[in-house]
Amino acid sequence: MQTDTQTAGTQAADARDAEGGSTLASRIEQRLRHDIVTGALPPGMKLRSEELSARYGAGATPVREALNRLAADGLAVQSDKRGFRVPEVSAEELNDLTLTRCWVQELALKDSIEHGDAAWEEALVLAFHRLSRAAPMGPAGKNKPGPQWEPLHRAFHVALIGRCRSQRLRDYTDVLFDQADRYRHLGAEIDPSRDVLGEHRELMDAALARDVPLAIERSNRHIQETTDAVLAHLRRLTTGGA
Repeated sequence: MQTDTQTAGTQAADARDAEGGSTLASRIEQRLRHDIVTGALPPGMKLRSEELSARYGAGATPVREALNRLAADGLAVQSDKRGFRVPEVSAEELNDLTLTRCWVQELALKDSIEHGDAAWEEALVLAFHRLSRAAPMGPAGKNKPGPQWEPLHRAFHVALIGRCRSQRLRDYTDVLFDQADRYRHLGAEIDPSRDVLGEHRELMDAALARDVPLAIERSNRHIQETTDAVLAHLRRLTTGGA
């Protein structure tokens, strides 16, 4: 029979184990999310627990928890008999995703602009400044964003809707951003004539001017420009073009 001290010690150990498992699952989720979004785990790939456990150096339980979280965000697909896999991609799904992003972004952006304060303005300007100092293209002249651009690009868009009063709406824009980023990483190159940084500057300027209709128009155009590039790439893949 355990003493009160022993019982308390057991409960504390259980709590630490539970916390450690949750923390590990969160780390595995972030690594899995990154690998799915960037294409390291390609569309349609089966996500076998034993293989992922070896890949990430974790047990089956945190891997399973991470997969369940990603499935809730649309970055993994679960089948009762076939386990998990990376979602397939299609032009139809991307068009639907783009339409949804524009609608959700419009709500979040409008509310953020209408309730933005001086601190929000400063955070947005700082996020753009940091983005402007990162080379938007990768090495060897490839028309793809470099690794230093990625987190700063995300931070800019987070700052843009930072004063949206709905946490759920901000969270959902994050989910849609990840889903769209997965398409962007498929290999579509940026049109050399496209001024990507300029698009962000124009979007920031409209937001700071509190011009909601213009900010929404520029946001939608920015999203659609990237979608069009990805769609062109998908067409080349399906037709066997270069």
